[in-house]
Amino acid sequence: MGFFRRFSTLVLILLLILPLAPVQAGAEDASQVNTTTVLFTHDLHSHFLPQADGTGGESGGYARLKTALDRERENYPNALVLDGGDFSIGSLIQTMYTTQGAELRTMGALGYDAATAGNHEFDHEGTGFAQMLNAVVLSGGPSPALLMSNYKPSPENPDQLNIQRAMAAYGVQDYMLLERGGVTYGIFGLMGENSAACAPASGFVLGDVEENARRCVDALKSQGAEFIICLSHSGTNEKKKLSEDERLAEEVEGIDLIISGHTHTTLKEPLVVGDTYIVSSGPYCENLGSITLNWSAEGKELADYRLIPIDETMPEDGEISALVEEWKGLVEGGYLSRYGLSYDQVLTTLDFDLTAPEPGIQTGNALGELVADSFLWAVENLEADVPDGPVVTVTADGVLRAPLYAGEVTTSMAFDVLSMGVGADGTSGYPLVSCYLTGKELKAVAEVDASVTPIMPVAQLYMAGMEYSFNTHRMFFNRVTEARIYQDKSRTEKAPVLGGGTSAEDVGFSVTRQEREHTEIDDDQLYRVVTGMYSAQMLGTIQERSFGLLSIEPKDENGQPVTDFTQRIIYDQYGNEVKEWYALAAYLQSFAEDGLPERYSGPDGRKDVSQSWNPVELLKRPNWITLVALLVLILVAALVVVLVRWAARRQRNRRYGGRGHRWRRMM
Repeated sequence: MGFFRRFSTLVLILLLILPLAPVQAGAEDASQVNTTTVLFTHDLHSHFLPQADGTGGESGGYARLKTALDRERENYPNALVLDGGDFSIGSLIQTMYTTQGAELRTMGALGYDAATAGNHEFDHEGTGFAQMLNAVVLSGGPSPALLMSNYKPSPENPDQLNIQRAMAAYGVQDYMLLERGGVTYGIFGLMGENSAACAPASGFVLGDVEENARRCVDALKSQGAEFIICLSHSGTNEKKKLSEDERLAEEVEGIDLIISGHTHTTLKEPLVVGDTYIVSSGPYCENLGSITLNWSAEGKELADYRLIPIDETMPEDGEISALVEEWKGLVEGGYLSRYGLSYDQVLTTLDFDLTAPEPGIQTGNALGELVADSFLWAVENLEADVPDGPVVTVTADGVLRAPLYAGEVTTSMAFDVLSMGVGADGTSGYPLVSCYLTGKELKAVAEVDASVTPIMPVAQLYMAGMEYSFNTHRMFFNRVTEARIYQDKSRTEKAPVLGGGTSAEDVGFSVTRQEREHTEIDDDQLYRVVTGMYSAQMLGTIQERSFGLLSIEPKDENGQPVTDFTQRIIYDQYGNEVKEWYALAAYLQSFAEDGLPERYSGPDGRKDVSQSWNPVELLKRPNWITLVALLVLILVAALVVVLVRWAARRQRNRRYGGRGHRWRRMM
């Protein structure tokens, strides 16, 4: 009996305890804290080698990046290494993009786990992207996983099947699961809306960003992902409505971390939107980003966030350094050989810095003016057949990719300034193209610079062959007040002899001076315009983008509209495309002995910008936009006067009880 009682008591206790066991285990799981470290980059832009930073130091370089990665992995052995896209296009080594795939192969040697594609991976169009993937596969070496969930070859792309085969051979996926340190990570890649718009010739189509992000998050969670990372080539912006990755974090639940590329942002602290962390380390391998998060089912806590400078204080890894030198040798023996140049060849010297344009500053930029002048020089000295008549050359802020600092200027530095794009010949670098615009359209181009730049800094233009003036306080699309064509002509003078006596001819020297001759613009005349392929294509879209307020239609010499700019490429006497970057390099080389002239130390005044509130300056030479605005203003003012007078009369009537009441009181 006693045994039965004790046995019954034991069974009862077990029945009471067992149901609690799963709850207790679940409570322990819920309170378990995991630690995740992610090392990240984005917008590397083929910056294999260090570059001068303008302060006497250096920035970037993959051999130094490897040292930084190794040090971090020593401290965080379970760290993930990820990249947010635009790993290509930005240095001479990109010229082997389609034949060697040097970027992804070097990232494999650096130990990257995964990356996504940015818009510049499609500068060689979808076909070039496929060729690059095939080159990496054929090399047989390591390379990171490539994740692209919402950017696919267009069914209308005639090369769609070949591109799909190349992507399949490489193993391109929407997302991946990665086990590291006992944690299952879910990682997926996204292309942003603005980024896709920057790759109009890719032959790919963009799927809905948020819809595809939700799809990936749901799929990864269903497959056991505990921590989800998005490699997003979308970017952030100080203007919240333009900050795509912040919007992504708001609209799509379940993303723990976003590596944000495309906008070249450097976030000194992570952005936190809900339970999502957004990080950016800056472009061009300037920094290695590192974030460590402690997390559990209850939420996340930031344990560490650092931007590790990749500068001259960081030692170079020998193996990566040797690999980069190998790439340089291939560039010299291939791409550069046709130009008779070497990678580190000194073209000329600078006694001053030529910095990139600053957003919001419209008064001109010496680097932009130098590039525009180099295009003009190339037309005069490199083009095979030069038509008669004045030429206006144009370049834009958006294609100027690097500054030039005081000291020696090498071939690679000149290339870095104008490193974008590919020509019809399939090789790196946008070619120069020519078209014709009427004088009225030329003034409209100046108006783009004057009116559009404040809201779109990359649209800021720099010209040679045309001067213009504008007032930033005038009506939108009516800010340009004057514009005229100029031609710089050299005039040789006898140098004066100090103290009198013999003539300059007798002593055997003379002085060459530059004189600028001006002519007024004829609105109906056709003028030749030379620019890069990308800028020419953008000029052709201005009418549509301005909703018809500005009319610019590139034409041929007969006044017929240009629909295919590959038919307008400028060639040299040997039948080679004249590339933007080579025009600059050759122009710089023309100053080899004496260095770049002092006149390029600052803007030369070809763009005259005022900020006047003088009514005469605001209203002179009004176009229809200003006249309509004035009419609306007058009508509004008149309406205000009428309303004020009506309100005053009504108030008086109320005060005296109306006209009839006032009359009775007077009687």
